[in-house]
Amino acid sequence: MSAASLLKRVRPLLAGLVAAGLAAGLAARFAGLSGWPDSIWAAVTVPVLLALIVEIVSSLRRGDVGLDIVAALSMTAALAVGEELAAAIVALMYAGGQYLEAFAERHARHEMTALLARVPRTAVRHRDHRLEEVALDLILPGDRLLIRRGDVVPVDGDVAEGVAVLDQSALTGEALPVQLTAGQSALSGSTSVGDAFDLLATRRAAESTYAGVIRLVEAAQRSRAPMTRMADRFAILFLGVTVLLAFAAWWLTGDPVRAVAVLVVATPCPLILAVPVAIVAGLSRAAKLGILIKGGKAIEMLGRIRAVVIDKTGTLTHGHARLTEIRPADGITPDEILRLAASLDQASKHVIAQTIVEEARARGLPLAIPSEVVETPGEGLTGRVDGRQVMVGGLHFITARIGSAAPLLGEHRPPGALASAVAVDGELAGVLILADALRAGTEQLLQALRALGIERIVLATGDRHEVARYFSTGLSLDLVRAELTPDQKVLVVLSERKNGPVMMIGDGVNDAPALAAADLGLAMGATGTAASAEAADVVLLVDQLDRVLPAIQIARRARAIALQSVIAGISLSVAAMIAAAFGFIAPVQGALLQEVIDVAVIFNALRALRG
Repeated sequence: MSAASLLKRVRPLLAGLVAAGLAAGLAARFAGLSGWPDSIWAAVTVPVLLALIVEIVSSLRRGDVGLDIVAALSMTAALAVGEELAAAIVALMYAGGQYLEAFAERHARHEMTALLARVPRTAVRHRDHRLEEVALDLILPGDRLLIRRGDVVPVDGDVAEGVAVLDQSALTGEALPVQLTAGQSALSGSTSVGDAFDLLATRRAAESTYAGVIRLVEAAQRSRAPMTRMADRFAILFLGVTVLLAFAAWWLTGDPVRAVAVLVVATPCPLILAVPVAIVAGLSRAAKLGILIKGGKAIEMLGRIRAVVIDKTGTLTHGHARLTEIRPADGITPDEILRLAASLDQASKHVIAQTIVEEARARGLPLAIPSEVVETPGEGLTGRVDGRQVMVGGLHFITARIGSAAPLLGEHRPPGALASAVAVDGELAGVLILADALRAGTEQLLQALRALGIERIVLATGDRHEVARYFSTGLSLDLVRAELTPDQKVLVVLSERKNGPVMMIGDGVNDAPALAAADLGLAMGATGTAASAEAADVVLLVDQLDRVLPAIQIARRARAIALQSVIAGISLSVAAMIAAAFGFIAPVQGALLQEVIDVAVIFNALRALRG
């Protein structure tokens, strides 16, 4: 176990130890036990000091100079001149602040799932006229696999037998499932939403599409430089002023106690405490709105965003097919077409059939029980509803039985939309148009983002150009990029950095590398994938894109309040340091005064809990 990991584990113990020791020493003093209080306070200060020294050495090896040095100097100097109570108070302030900061980070990530939660671990393989479940790394090109409904395709391959109905939205961004027949290629990472089919593996698992996406996520996360703590930005200047003032007080007066008083009152607990308190307050405020922000670095960056790259499917749109239009033939109403189609589709598990049934039920239509149902997998159904012969399916399926359904399609169909034809008693009754739909209020959201200071908004999608153009028409976008692979989305994010810190918003596996590469990634966690949620810094736990606005507002408020607390705390500390240098404040008084300053900045930081 590394030193950093060990320190994270013992922080709660250190804070509790110092608090208990401080109380025990005070009790011993009131009980008149001479010599015991100082020994107790020194004993509980030393472990905190040793842990602090280990942390300082580790930071210096990374090239980081933090305010922790001031805390170490004040504790060491206080112990050296016999001011054990002052040293213990400083130790308590420091250990408590460190624990609070660690708690903020741990609390923010508590609900997150593992990055590879969606990755299949095994597959069902045909072998010697039987089926066997094998580990993923044992699959070789040429192996024949059984892919069941609900399975994630484990490796790239070709459909060997049956009709594959695959949800590829996590990989390509396409909202509607695709239907593949024998000989067509299926991508790993797709989810089977139709009947079982056989797949002929063409690649090993490690070489497949989904594995490549995961590698991109990991590479992007490694390449992104971490932000330093906000407090450490003031470290060198504050450290220099503190040491100079303490040395000057000692040199000019010859009294080392004055130098200790300066160091004690200079202990940057307003910086150590105010920032994590404001962060925790901001995280709690966001969590109440269904916004999971993963710690201080994320909330600080969220408040600085100036450019947004946004995915389409599942982000700007709902990410799944909806009934958008009913085109009836003469003599039949749209609701009757939908009722007959949905009644028959109750007998099918196909995802489009279930969408039609859900829409009919949402409209309150009375569905009948179908009979004599015959389903052609992946193509359509025939059966009887209320004594009438009904057929529902793709255009080719219906055309092959009754003739052309083209006249009802009209001249315009939304790009990417799917048409399901309905025939009744051998005559075309109508066509149901299903498509993904833009979220309500999308343009207002984009305008509100610009009002918050977002200077550039880019749409980056894996969808076809015509689909991207259709959905982006009328939206306040600066650039539209379509037919992007996951690595191309990463390049779009990187190219936008010239305009300022970039936020990527997405929901699928194909978005995960870009989410990880962006300065800040925001994932639609309610409907998105585990990979995108893990790669992102912010996760919306509700399927409402407009929560981006309060997320930014909360982050900016928390960051502003933290800065206010830091500036106020430093100003008060500097004033107290000057007073200590002139001998007006003793070390213990300085430590207690610093506690008062701490309480003031903590109460100020807690304002981030409010709207």
